Amino acid sequence: MRTTTAGRAVRIATVAAGAALVTGCGSETAPSAEASPAVSSPAAFGQEAVRADLDAALEAAGLPEGGAETGYPGTGHPAGRRSAAERQKLAALAERLSPCVVSWKSAEPRRQLDLVLSGLEARGWKKGEPYEEARMTGSSTYFVATYEKQGWTLGVRHIGTEAQDRSTVMATEDACFAQVTDEERDLVEAR
Repeated sequence: MRTTTAGRAVRIATVAAGAALVTGCGSETAPSAEASPAVSSPAAFGQEAVRADLDAALEAAGLPEGGAETGYPGTGHPAGRRSAAERQKLAALAERLSPCVVSWKSAEPRRQLDLVLSGLEARGWKKGEPYEEARMTGSSTYFVATYEKQGWTLGVRHIGTEAQDRSTVMATEDACFAQVTDEERDLVEAR
C-alpha cells in the first residue's frame, strides 16, 4: 500500500526527527530582481511563515510565543548499527531538508494542544487525514492528526500517560520531501 505524498512526508519527517536528521528546499527566497514593481505577487508561504503561524497559535493557546523551531529538533538519538557512510548520508539528508521543517514539542496536557490546533485552523490550516486516537495501556492515550496549508503538511502527535504528556508538532514542506528518494527513505527507516 502506497501512502500519499503528504502522509509520506509526515512519516519521513517523524522518523528523521527521531534520528536527528536534517540546503536548498526552503521556499524563503527573495523575489527576482527582474520582477516588475507594478506587479506584486503574494509572498511565498515558506518556513518563516509556517513558524509565524505556529508561534501565533501557541500564543493564542496561552503558551510561550517563540517555541517553534526551524530545522530538525535536537540530536541525541543513537546512531545504532549504522556505518560511518550511512551516518554521513543521513547528515547530508538532514542538512538538505533543514529549511523544509518547523517543529514544536511540549509536555503540556492535551487540552493545550487542542487550543494550539484551533489556533492553526484559525490561520487557515485545514485538517488532513482523519484524526486517530487510541487507548493504550491503562488511561494512556495516543493521538495523531495532520493539517495542510499551501504546500506544507503539519503532523501532530500526542501521548498522554498518568505520569506525563508529550506533544510533537512538525510541519514539512511537501515539495521538498517529495524529492526524498526511495533509497534515502529506506536509510531513514532502517533501524
